[in-house]
Amino acid sequence: MISRQTLIPVLVLLISVNICGYSLGEEDDNKAELQDLKNQAPTIFLDCWRCDKDFIRTEITYVNYVRNREDADIHILVTEERTGSGGREYTLEFIGQNKFEGMDNQVVYSTSGTDTRDESRKAMVEAIQKGLFPYLMKTPLAEYLTVGFKQKLAPTAVDDKWDFWVFYISGNARFSGEESRNYRQIRGNLSANRVTPEWKFRAGLSGNFDESKFDYDGEHITSKADSRNVYSTLVKSLGDHWSAGGWVGWGHTTYRNKDSEFYVAPAIEYNFFPYYESTRRQLRCLYRIGLTHVEYIEETIYDKTQEWLSSQSLAVILEVREPWGNASTSLEGSHYFHDASMNRVELDGYLSVRLVRGLSVSINGEYSRIHNQLNLPKGDASIDEILLRRKELATNYEYSLSVGLSYTFGSIFSNVVNPRFGR
Repeated sequence: MISRQTLIPVLVLLISVNICGYSLGEEDDNKAELQDLKNQAPTIFLDCWRCDKDFIRTEITYVNYVRNREDADIHILVTEERTGSGGREYTLEFIGQNKFEGMDNQVVYSTSGTDTRDESRKAMVEAIQKGLFPYLMKTPLAEYLTVGFKQKLAPTAVDDKWDFWVFYISGNARFSGEESRNYRQIRGNLSANRVTPEWKFRAGLSGNFDESKFDYDGEHITSKADSRNVYSTLVKSLGDHWSAGGWVGWGHTTYRNKDSEFYVAPAIEYNFFPYYESTRRQLRCLYRIGLTHVEYIEETIYDKTQEWLSSQSLAVILEVREPWGNASTSLEGSHYFHDASMNRVELDGYLSVRLVRGLSVSINGEYSRIHNQLNLPKGDASIDEILLRRKELATNYEYSLSVGLSYTFGSIFSNVVNPRFGR
């Protein structure tokens, strides 16, 4: 017969084992339920250049992130434009794929030029969460969603004590050297901008000075270059497709042999797509005429120390950002009225395309056909002016080309963030 002293510890032990068993069982059930929810969560492809993707994955853990667009249920395409206040306007296109085919969504929000990086990335997380909501409502995760309202309502017209003016000032100096060489550079910039839906005004001034000194084989060489600019732009909106305005400015540059250059250039622009689609696509034609007065530092190869010049130019610019990639190209031609053979044609292009899963190719190229170098000084440039690019040299063309190829393979998921030893 079991004594009372023996029975009590045995009962306590049995109760403890049962409680632990129930707790472990409930924990296992919860883990299984959470694992099942994670398996059923939508897959996301985040297509964004400037996003802090590690932070987003850390904050939004209830979806699965994939590395390839083809594996995603939702392709989030993020585009951006700079605002008049120095901040950025972000457009998030939520493109449904696979089980969400045909279900698209859009979220637009803005950040201020004074926002910190942390504030900007938190705003991005909030925008993504808003855009994901209608998709999550069609999954088992809907049971775990809550809706809140943040009282932050702004009227369409605000009482701005600055009247939408934004000012920017910057400056920097750089010094470096060694036993036989020293270098210094000083830069400064001041600008004032006012941007509203109807008008855009930008004005500013900038300056740059750099000097290099060399001691070589008993010879002392000093090379200097400087430039100064004052500029302003005014643009008036004329509906969803048209704009009109122009540029006025003054400049000085030793590199281009220009002691003083004053110019005025009225212009008109037509966008084949509405301007409100500019974050996704633009096809703009920009025509301008210009009147310029130039005073040269050295007499030119055309025996000029100063002259008046009139010109015209036409530019066609195409910019596209789509799920398959992005592309931009521009073609601009210009010539002087007094001699149409004095002309210039410039072609720029950039293309980035996802060819197949994990494989992307990018091409960036520029080409200029140059027949308008009226500013070239007489005589030959010295060896230091050539090597240090202190003077513009005669040429019929310029070009550059870069090609890139990238391929990634392996696990399609990219949920995990591990910042140890750096990213």
